[in-house]
Amino acid sequence: MDYEYAPLRLPSHVDRLTAAAQLAIAAEFSGWELAKVQLFADGTRKVMLRRRVQATPQPHLTY
Repeated sequence: MDYEYAPLRLPSHVDRLTAAAQLAIAAEFSGWELAKVQLFADGTRKVMLRRRVQATPQPHLTY
C-alpha cells in the first residue's frame, strides 16, 4: 500500500494531553494515523503522520 506522510513538530510548551487531542482530531477528520514519534532532549516532539493514498479510478474507454 502507498502512504502519504505529514511531518509535524510540536514545541516543548505543548503538553501530552494537548498533543494527543490535536492528533486525535487529525485522525478523526482527515484520516491520518500516527506512524512515529520522537521526543528530543529540549522537550520538542517530532511526529510523523501517515494515511493511505486514495487510488484514482481509471476512466473506462469504450469505442
